Parts: sequence; C-alpha cells; structure tokens
Amino acid sequence: MHKRLLPVLLAGVMLLGACNLNASMPTPTVDVYALYTAAAETLVASLTQTAAVSPTPLPTTTATEATAAVSTEAALSTATLPPLTPIAIEVTPTTPPCDAADYIADVNIPDGTVMSPGQDFVKTWLIKNIGSCPWGAGYQVVYAQYAVRMDGQPLPFNTPVNPGDQVEISVQFKAPAKAGEYLSAWRMANALGQPFGEIFYVKIVVK
Repeated sequence: MHKRLLPVLLAGVMLLGACNLNASMPTPTVDVYALYTAAAETLVASLTQTAAVSPTPLPTTTATEATAAVSTEAALSTATLPPLTPIAIEVTPTTPPCDAADYIADVNIPDGTVMSPGQDFVKTWLIKNIGSCPWGAGYQVVYAQYAVRMDGQPLPFNTPVNPGDQVEISVQFKAPAKAGEYLSAWRMANALGQPFGEIFYVKIVVK
C-alpha cells in the first residue's frame, strides 16, 4: 500500500516545484514602441520596392477626346470663309511740274564717235516735254556746266512743244585740237533761264 503511494507523492512534489519555478521567474516585458517602429520600417521598404518596380502610367487620350479633335479638324476644313470686301482707295492724282523734260535718245553722233582735231559737228537729241507747261518763246538748251563745252552753241527750235510732245534739240560743236576723249553736258531751260529736266550729253574721241 505505501509502495503505491510513493510514486504519486513524488509526482505531486515535482508538479508543485514546477509551479513554484514558473511563479518565481519574472514575466518578460514587451516593448510596444519597438514593435511599431519595426512595422513602419517594413511598410516603407515594401512601398519603395513597389514604386521602383511599377512605372507611373502615362496619360492616355480617351476615345471621346480623339473623336472631338477629329470633329473639330473636319469642321475647320469645311468651314466657308466670308467673302472679302474690297476696300476703295482714293488716289489723288499728282500734278506734274510746269517744266520737266526727259531724254529719249541720241539722234546722231553716238557716244565714242571719232573726230578730227578742230572738226565742226552738230549733235542732236530727242527730248520729251513731261511737264504741264508748253515750251514756247524763251525756252532753250543751256550748257549744264559739266565737262568741256567744246564751243557748243544751241540751235533754236521754232515750234512750241506741248506737254507730252517730243522735239529734236541740237547744238553746234567744235572738236578740241588736242587728242583725247571729251564729253559735254546740256539741259533745257525755261524763259527765265532756269534749267530743268534730265541732263543729256555728247561724247567724242579726238584723234
């Protein structure tokens, strides 16, 4: 009888000792702040890896936007512009000056004509009256004070020259005695002796 109780007693003693041992050991303290910090770091690392692997999607044009763009382009291409209204511009005619002349052509003695020393010759030009006044009494050809006169003597023109008309103007010359190239310039002048119009000239070579 006593031999059977001994194992039971020993088991009870061991159980009590284990309870006492667990009771005597301190309960571990859990650091909640450390757990939160570790969890946050893990979450940030996971988000960083996800952002690096997953590219940001580019904006895409929706079907509605594309249709609207095509419709706008078609409307612009088929739009009818209003007709242009001509603008009337009033041009005030300018009155030509009273005295004006244009050189038209050489009638004779082309430029570079060879003359003998002291040779007499008559040079003739075709001149047009482009002014608003007729050329009558007192109008003449005068030396333009350019180059050599070569003893030039204007020959009178006896008929009036109305605006728009042309007339042959002549001057009597004498070639210089010395060999060389010579030029003499002339122009028209009114009854008051005032020169006007383009300058015309004769050019010869004395040999």
